[in-house]
Amino acid sequence: MASFPHRHLLGIESLSASDILFLLNEAEQWVEFNRGRRKQDDRLSGLTQFNVFFENSTRTLFSFEVAGKRLGAQVANFHTSGSSVQKGETLIDTALTLDAMRPDVMVIRHAQTGAPHQVAEVVRCPVINAGDGTGEHPTQALLDALTMRRRKGRLEGLKVAVCGDILHSRVARSNMLLLPLMGAEVRAVGPRSLLPPDEALNGAAAS
Repeated sequence: MASFPHRHLLGIESLSASDILFLLNEAEQWVEFNRGRRKQDDRLSGLTQFNVFFENSTRTLFSFEVAGKRLGAQVANFHTSGSSVQKGETLIDTALTLDAMRPDVMVIRHAQTGAPHQVAEVVRCPVINAGDGTGEHPTQALLDALTMRRRKGRLEGLKVAVCGDILHSRVARSNMLLLPLMGAEVRAVGPRSLLPPDEALNGAAAS
């Protein structure tokens, strides 16, 4: 049986088309599970998940919390407002403190681009990037791709317009990395001042 070959999920940029296909196919089984009357599975029983959010969030935080609990994990949420971050504790110091509690996975959201990558270098558990600055938001792009595939039946050959402030959007960046890799034709639409340089568009056309 195939398995995901990466320890961390830090960005789409590090994934292959087969990696993405594996994740999308695995996700399919959970769509009906999450729509069912009873939503309980024990495959993460005995494991601990830390959601370490240095930025405010509703959808992303609750998505990870609910997913972890529905799969049986012990879930703890970290918020900066009541933490030693308010006293000047650094990102790495916070990560090491949490790592000493031996979580099995850390989900990191941070306003600093590259923060989850820094954490992944110093902790012993897998790290999932839940959004970093203007870097990436890989889980959102994977969800977008799953939604498109379920609605359209495929990703290959689709024509997708990504509109708005693409230069500063981590979601747009992850989508523009993922979709061409899966065979979609992507066009970036927005004012030139809000579009990345042509060499950063990953083959997408600009409008």
